[in-house]
Amino acid sequence: MRVLMISGDPGVLDPKSETGKRTEEYRQVFGTLDVLLCYGNIFRFISGFFRGLKLMRRRYDIITAQGVEHSLLAWIFSKLFYMPWQMQIHADIFSPYFVRSSASNKMRVLLAKFLIPRADCIRVVSERIKSSLTAYGVRHTAINVLPIFVDTEKIRTAPIKTDLHKKYPGRFIILMASRITREKNIGLAIEAMQGEKRRDSISPLGGGSQNPLLLIVGDGPEKQNLEFRIKNLELEENVKFAPYTEDLASYYKTCDLFLLTSNYEGYGRTLVEAAAVGAKIISSDVGIAPKILEPENIFKVGDKKDLADKLLVALAGPPRLASGEAGQVKPPRPISIQTKDEYLRLYKKSFEICQI
Repeated sequence: MRVLMISGDPGVLDPKSETGKRTEEYRQVFGTLDVLLCYGNIFRFISGFFRGLKLMRRRYDIITAQGVEHSLLAWIFSKLFYMPWQMQIHADIFSPYFVRSSASNKMRVLLAKFLIPRADCIRVVSERIKSSLTAYGVRHTAINVLPIFVDTEKIRTAPIKTDLHKKYPGRFIILMASRITREKNIGLAIEAMQGEKRRDSISPLGGGSQNPLLLIVGDGPEKQNLEFRIKNLELEENVKFAPYTEDLASYYKTCDLFLLTSNYEGYGRTLVEAAAVGAKIISSDVGIAPKILEPENIFKVGDKKDLADKLLVALAGPPRLASGEAGQVKPPRPISIQTKDEYLRLYKKSFEICQI
């Protein structure tokens, strides 16, 4: 099968990145996989269009695109060269929080409503996204739900190279791991930490863990703004940043609690990774959270009081490494993940559906 992938992720061309490694696996499955990288401003998209026209001379069996803008290019090429195309939706684009977040997202939703009925097939990464398409009034006969592959066995068996309790002794460690962008709403977690600090100074949590630390692992465009907010709130000892690490498995295994505060998620890969090692988790109601967490471990998106209440329950118990528990937060439910071979088989099948 000859496939053209239109992507906005520069990592697809980096053989050392997770995305690059995954792309190479796809190439092995298909036989031929060319990538049209297109990201940035409108001029780069115009340039990408003309580069795509040259690539189309190779006559592909199918075109696939991630992201609404890239799907527009895929649709145009499909019409010009009479070949099927697949639209991949990895974000919960019909979430009301996605729509409200920016004017550009409103345009993406309008464009998606135009493109989805015109795609030959659609791959979404969660049942939540499929349900949101239906709820928004979008209909399509070939929507395939295929979650992102997560090598949970590799995470479970990875040795602990970094012990967070040795690195930050005497702290109740609340871990966040993500790209630091607006939709991750990390500012909400910082504000909740301000409340916990104030509560501790007035009335210590009887029998509970004191001195909580919010450790944010990652980087992104919002980091500088958040650092400024942390300084203004005098939370430098309560909230710390750490650079992205390939050793996240150790962080999941040695934190007391994993926290996700996103406004919207298509799937929530870090939730699956943290759940794979049995970490206690509190999450906003996004992505796969309802599938793997008990309702009492999920808070309403953007609700600081609900989050603060959940954190108070977690902090009321002993640290994880002292007793194997993190407060009264219940462990995640067991999750069933395909093997890599099974995932790649299903991934290829999602393309074959387009050719029927």
